[in-house]
Amino acid sequence: MSQPNLISLVGQNREQLAVSLASIGVSESQVRMRVNQLYHWIYERGVSEFDAMLNLSKSLRADLNAKFTLGRPEIVEEQVSVDGTRKWLFRFTRSDGTAGQPVDVETVYIPEPERGTLCVSSQVGCSLTCTFCHTGTQKMVRNLTSSEILSQVLAARDRLADHPDSAIDPEIIAPHSGRKVSNIVMMGMGEPLLNFDNVKNALLIALDDTAMGFSRRRVTLSTSGVVPAIGKTAREIRCMLAISLHAVDDELRNELVPINRKYPLKKLLEACREYPEIANCRRITFEYVMLKDVNDSLEEAEELVRLLQGIPAKVNLIPFNPWPGSQYECSSKKQINRFANYLIDRGFESPVRTPRGRDIFAACGQLKSASEKPSKASLRDGSGEGHGVVELG
Repeated sequence: MSQPNLISLVGQNREQLAVSLASIGVSESQVRMRVNQLYHWIYERGVSEFDAMLNLSKSLRADLNAKFTLGRPEIVEEQVSVDGTRKWLFRFTRSDGTAGQPVDVETVYIPEPERGTLCVSSQVGCSLTCTFCHTGTQKMVRNLTSSEILSQVLAARDRLADHPDSAIDPEIIAPHSGRKVSNIVMMGMGEPLLNFDNVKNALLIALDDTAMGFSRRRVTLSTSGVVPAIGKTAREIRCMLAISLHAVDDELRNELVPINRKYPLKKLLEACREYPEIANCRRITFEYVMLKDVNDSLEEAEELVRLLQGIPAKVNLIPFNPWPGSQYECSSKKQINRFANYLIDRGFESPVRTPRGRDIFAACGQLKSASEKPSKASLRDGSGEGHGVVELG
């Protein structure tokens, strides 16, 4: 667990690490080498203690210990679903050395035969109030720092024993293949593009071959449609993009995804048409939650095909995952398949997402973290009061 009043080096890029090292007296001639060593240990090896950095002198390790930390968030709760999905409720104190109220967020790991996907949160709470999403019922508390975003990845890999052995030769490059966490999706609590700078810094470290080394096709950012930041994401991050669409006309989308009132479908789809070429990615994923008698008719499927013409696109159909107090029901399996087949027949890959982790409230749209120090009773009974549920789409 991270210690108060110490500054976390997790989430710092090379330039920031150079400044941190200079602040403890590392000479200018030594800074570049030391930055390379820290990058290797923090991000490739995933060590959580400076004393594990075997090629640093004892005196330098002592100086680092006096001012900085690599500590992980506190694990308030860890749940494992019957399908193998894991959900962690992480508690963070401030990572910048200042005092602040601890906050709780949820992170979800979804194991599959060909990959392991980690769903990461970008904010505590959410300001967008999407009506089908449990996270939207939680008030916005604050943005997560780049340290807190990346710490979710490191802590998950800790728990999954997914780090290479740090006891071997420290100069050997750690392999980036065969990892349990092979994919990162920014689909947890919050809207990533309303926390752009911290998300950008975290993802660039995740994508750096000399750091975490994730492939660009294995890192996906999901947005509800913050249009001005979509172009910035294409130019400055260049990861895969997912759009929480969920409706094919402005009237319904205004209700389901209220940010549509500010950035309506026409503006959103214009930004999507430009994204693949700028970001050099193959296609965009459009997420569409299936709501009974709300957005699941074949007429709406027909309009969706029209809207997406000319955009390299895949459509993920997401069976609605119920949560206490929700006003919606999931479309029938028959209707979901009819909707999917209509899209497939017109050339769109359109998989129906298999719900994962429903029994531990870890499925799409179920994440919620009240961040007000959850009671033990609420954690035991799984009521959702006082503990997180991350939106996976």
